[in-house]
Amino acid sequence: MAQAVEEWYKQMPIITRSYLTAAVVTTIGCSLEIISPYHLYLNPKLVVKQYQFWRLITNFLYFRKMDLDFMFHMFFLARYCKLLEENSFRGRTADFFYMLLFGASVLTGIVLVGGMIPYLSASFAKIIFLSNSLTFMMVYVWSKQNPFIHMSFLGLFSFTAAYLPWVLLGFSVLVGASAWVDLLGMIAGHAYYFLEDVYPQMTGRRPLKTPSFLKAMFADEAVIVARPANVRFAPPADELHGD
Repeated sequence: MAQAVEEWYKQMPIITRSYLTAAVVTTIGCSLEIISPYHLYLNPKLVVKQYQFWRLITNFLYFRKMDLDFMFHMFFLARYCKLLEENSFRGRTADFFYMLLFGASVLTGIVLVGGMIPYLSASFAKIIFLSNSLTFMMVYVWSKQNPFIHMSFLGLFSFTAAYLPWVLLGFSVLVGASAWVDLLGMIAGHAYYFLEDVYPQMTGRRPLKTPSFLKAMFADEAVIVARPANVRFAPPADELHGD
């Protein structure tokens, strides 16, 4: 059993493995009171006035107490982060990392701006950890890129992947979790999906081009597509028939 878990862990792609490890270690460390959540949560005043910039990162690593909700989000992180990195972003580790940076930036920006809007500031002030939102963003992006995959929710009913975020949002409401957290993830995920997949098809421009310094950080191996044996490719018709 231990060997199987170790093999499963080693086979994870680098970004998924790194994020999952950091999230589990941080959450366990807080549960054992080795780390204080008060040093991790998002606090704009401490970031700006006391230069505690690490809070812009650590608030994405802590998943609150280790309960059923924690297990669900670790499952979502391990599954959908892995599926994205291995399939949609196969051979494009830098692009995948940039997607996470974009999502984290959008989520942080929404909370900061929302905190300055009257009547909404109180609700946004309660959102001090965005780890669940970032996880939900990955679920949303995966569902948009794989909309026709058939799924089942706890064996109760079946649906296609396009409705997965809404099913999970409904489940969060049923168990008493905050719908705001999931909605923020859906907003960030849709922003990425629109700018990366929809807008380029509409205009021919790609606004979310990964910076070259990020590509230099991740030296991806070339993805090689094997050519089937004993298959001959015919030349174009205009080469077979003369003028």
